[in-house]
Amino acid sequence: MVNTLPKPETKIPSQETVLTPRFYTTDFETAANLDLSAQEKELQAMVAEMRADYNRHHFVRDDAFEKSWEHINGEAREAFIEYLERSCISEFSGFLLFKELSRKLKNRSPLLAEIFQLMARDEARHAGFLNKAMGDFKLSLDLGLVTKTRTYTFFPLEWVLYTVYLSEKIGYWRYIIIYRHLEKHPENQFSPIFRYFESWCQDENRHGDIFKALLRSQPQLWNNWKARLWSRFFLLSVFATHTLTVHERSRFYQSLGLDATEFDVQVVRNTNETAGRAFPVMLNTEHPQFFPRLQRCAGYNLKLAEIGRSSQPKIVKLMAKLPLMVAIVWNLFLLYLIKPIDTEPLRETVR
Repeated sequence: MVNTLPKPETKIPSQETVLTPRFYTTDFETAANLDLSAQEKELQAMVAEMRADYNRHHFVRDDAFEKSWEHINGEAREAFIEYLERSCISEFSGFLLFKELSRKLKNRSPLLAEIFQLMARDEARHAGFLNKAMGDFKLSLDLGLVTKTRTYTFFPLEWVLYTVYLSEKIGYWRYIIIYRHLEKHPENQFSPIFRYFESWCQDENRHGDIFKALLRSQPQLWNNWKARLWSRFFLLSVFATHTLTVHERSRFYQSLGLDATEFDVQVVRNTNETAGRAFPVMLNTEHPQFFPRLQRCAGYNLKLAEIGRSSQPKIVKLMAKLPLMVAIVWNLFLLYLIKPIDTEPLRETVR
C-alpha cells in the first residue's frame, strides 16, 4: 500500500544566539586518561542500571497522539513548537557529544565508553520523540543537516563535567516540576507529551548522577580554591541562562498555567541545592539580591530582543543595546561576588 500521508515540512532551525543550545566537542585524550578508581564502584552500579534500560518501552506514542492539533493555534502553538525545537536540539546535542566520546574511548577506557554509549542512547530517544511531536504540527527538524551546519564549541573536559552535570540536573527539575504541576491541573495538559515527563526526568537524573561520580572522581575539580571559583561561575552561568530563557518564553509557561518567574525560581533553587552534592560550593539563592538581580537581567534581555526586532539602522540598534548589555554583565558580576555556601562540611546533609 502506498503511503499518501503528507510528509512534515522540514523546519529551519532557529538562529543561534548566546542562549540557544550549543553543540560541543572536548579533549578526548584527557577523557581517555581519567582515573576513575575513586568512584569506580558507583559507576559500575550505574552502568548496570543503565543496561537494564527501564525506559525502553516508555517512549512509545499511543492513541492520544492520533488526533488533530489544529485547536492549538496562535501564540500558544508558536510557543509550544519553539519549546519542542529547543528541547530537541538540546537532547540531540547531548547525543552527539556522548556518541563521539563513546567512539573515541572504546579502546582506551571501556567503562567510560559504555557509560557514554548508554547515555547517547537515551538522548537520541528523547530527541526523536520530541521531533515526532513536532511532526504533529506538520514540522520536523532535519537532524542530519543540523549535525553538519551547527557551530561546535570546544570545551575542556573539566568544563564539560561541570556543565553537563548542571544541564542534566536542571533538566530533571524542569521536567518534574512541569509534570507535578500538570498532575494537579490536568486542564492545562494540552499535549500527551507531558505525560512522559516523569520517566523522562529519571533519565536526566541518572545522567546527572553519573556526571556527579565523574566529577567527584577528580579531586582537582572540587578540593581547591580554583574549583570553588569555577563552580560558582558555572552555577551562575547556567542559572542566568535559564532565567533569561524562561522569561523569553513566558508564553509557553503561561499556556501550562505556570508563572514563568515562579517556575524559574523553583527550578534554580532546587538545582542549586542538588548541585551541593557534587560541587564544593552552591550559590546563596536566599540572598535578598539574588533573584531580583537575575530577573533584572531577564528584563534587560527582553529589551535587547525588542531592539533587535526593530527596523532601526544597525548602528542605532548597537548604541541602544550597549547600556543594556553592560547592565546585564554588571548585575551578573555583582551576583558572582555574593558569598557562596561551602558544601563540603554539609556533604552528608545536602539532598
